[in-house]
This record gives sequence, C-alpha cells and structure tokens, in this order.
Amino acid sequence: MKLRTAFTEMTGVERPLMCGGMHYVGYAELVAAVANAGCFGCITALTQPNPEELRKEIRKCRGLTSKPFGVNITLLPVGTVPDYEGFARVCIEEGIKVIETAGQKPQVVVEMCKKVGVKVIHKCTSMRHAISAVNYGVDMISMDGFECGGHPGGDDVTNWVLLPKACAKLKIPIIVSGACANGRQLAAALTMGAHGMNMGTRWIATKESPVLPKMKQVLVDADERQTTLVMRSVGNTERVFKNATADKVREIEAESPGDFELIRPYVAGLAYKESFYETGDANSSIWSCGQSLGLIDSVPSCQDLADEIMKDCEDCFNRVNQARL
Repeated sequence: MKLRTAFTEMTGVERPLMCGGMHYVGYAELVAAVANAGCFGCITALTQPNPEELRKEIRKCRGLTSKPFGVNITLLPVGTVPDYEGFARVCIEEGIKVIETAGQKPQVVVEMCKKVGVKVIHKCTSMRHAISAVNYGVDMISMDGFECGGHPGGDDVTNWVLLPKACAKLKIPIIVSGACANGRQLAAALTMGAHGMNMGTRWIATKESPVLPKMKQVLVDADERQTTLVMRSVGNTERVFKNATADKVREIEAESPGDFELIRPYVAGLAYKESFYETGDANSSIWSCGQSLGLIDSVPSCQDLADEIMKDCEDCFNRVNQARL
C-alpha cells in the first residue's frame, strides 16, 4: 500500500511513518534501517556530545542509506544548555532537509532553518504550544498525546481528543505521536485528518535497534500498565518504564516535592544508557517508554514492521469500505 500525504511529500519518503528522536537510541544504524524501509528516521542530536560528533553521525548514516533522513533537536527545560545553534548549523551544512524539534522555545533553531529552506516538524503536547509553534513558523506539528513515552507535558490530554482537535483547528499539517505502534492507529490517525504517524518505543523493539536484546524482550513482555510518571514535582514530567527505580523517585517526590537534587542520581541519562547497552537490567534505571508497550509483541526488522503497519492500515480501510457497501 502506498499513501501520499503532506508528510511523505515534505520528507521525500514512501510511507507516512516516522522514527522520532530518542536519547541513546537514535543512532545512524537504526535511522538508516528506518529510512531503507521507506520511512523517515531522525538521528538524535543530543545523544552526540557536540555538533562535530553529530556531523560524523550524519555522514555515517549517509554511508548506510541513500534515502532521506532527518535530525531531532530537543530543547531541554533543565540542566546544562547544549549547543543548539551548533547542532542546527551542522544539520544545515550537511544538507539535512527536515529537522524535528521538541521541547521548549525552539525559535532560534526554527529561524535558522527557515532562512535556508530547511523544514521543521515540531513535537507538541498541547494545543496552546502547537498554536505558538505555528505562529513562529514551523512547517508541521507532531501532536504528542499524554500516552507518549518521554515528556508528555503538563496538560494530560490524550491523543483521542488532542489529534482530532489539532487537525480541525491548526492551519498546517499534523502527524500523530505518542504510544503509536500499529496500522490500526495509522488508519485512525489518517481518518481524523493526520498526515502520518511518529513512533518511538515501537522502533526500539526492532532487530536494527542498537539496544541489548534483553531490553527489547522487556518491551515485548510488558503490557500497557507498566509505565509511570516521574519528575512531575520539578515541572519536567517524564513517562518511564515502571520499575523499582521509578517507584523510588516517586516516593522521594512525594516526600520532598520540587527538590531535583534528591532525584538527580536516579534520573541521570547515563544510568539508562548502561541498562540499554551494558547490563540489560530493566529495573536499575529510569528509562522512557510509552503505553505502546501494550501493542508490542515481537521484535521484527524495521522493514517487516513498516510492511506490517501499512498492510494493517490497508486492511482497516478495506473493512470500512466493505461496511459502507
């Protein structure tokens, strides 16, 4: 099944499926596999220690695929400020045509991109943030529901309300993001007016994903109840895998709300990098994942996953057409 949408036209890919930025996951190998499957993958800029290392990762990806791919630049609300402008400059210099932004106040990156014709897909978790993003010139919105892994914002609105409202009210194309994993969801999103689907957690459980097989199996074995929210008390809510470490963070937050220093040792990114690549211990760190856990039951190749999603989407449309006859 081939679908032509505003998303496929803007990105130059064959299928309206995206692999958004994921810290310590969005490396060249996975992004190239997503691209070779006809989808749009994004290298995660902040996984690289500096802009020049990002340049090397972009070039590495180009050696693995001739298909289009992008870069994610997430602007963090807390912590040391990365060189966002440097990352954006490298993307422009390396000929990246589409950048995914996320986080707070990406105006500087958006302005740099607009000057040279680079397109921007901005991930938002609320209508108010999406409206602001449209006003400062982004080209597409990735509307991220409360079910998502990572940072769902503070409005707690799910995709079932957020997506149709965004498609009806916003003047630029929308793709759906947050707990997305299969063709039924893609069909529903397209029916509501979206132009594509952005997945994160689902791509982790693929053969080309760089994380340890043991961690991929955790995603297969888990269900939709096995996520929880941490860092709400410090204004940086994150949906993560529900384990002993997450429970400890929630306990600390309940006793001392707003004190980031008390939870810092548990939420440091390097801890879950160890889980992903060294120990395979799903319980020893805080790591992001969405409620799409409940829809993951296998570890296919990126090609097979994309093929399956598109077939399931087509089957959904066929059932609807038959019901109308």
